[in-house]
Amino acid sequence: MIRKAALDSVYIPSEDVVAREIEDAIIIVPIVSGITDVEDELLTLNDTGKAIWQKLDGRATLRGVIEALTTEFSAPAATIKEDVLGLVSELLRRRMVVEVSAE
Repeated sequence: MIRKAALDSVYIPSEDVVAREIEDAIIIVPIVSGITDVEDELLTLNDTGKAIWQKLDGRATLRGVIEALTTEFSAPAATIKEDVLGLVSELLRRRMVVEVSAE
């Protein structure tokens, strides 16, 4: 079953991955074999993905993440919303983030 990210949900990085910043990008590496079902298990996040990843702290809903990013960047809110939902849905699919209860 493919899960999609929800605006009122809160997410954090999975304990089954490590993330490292290398040359202004974030590389997410599974530390548990078979965590993803894709050929290339590593995921490299660009500046947009990095900004989203850094906001997945277990406190803010995705709606809050979008609001925060909208104030930080000059992109249209609709574009930011699409980027956030798209990336978090992909991270969920790869089991690189998990949904948690808001703190």
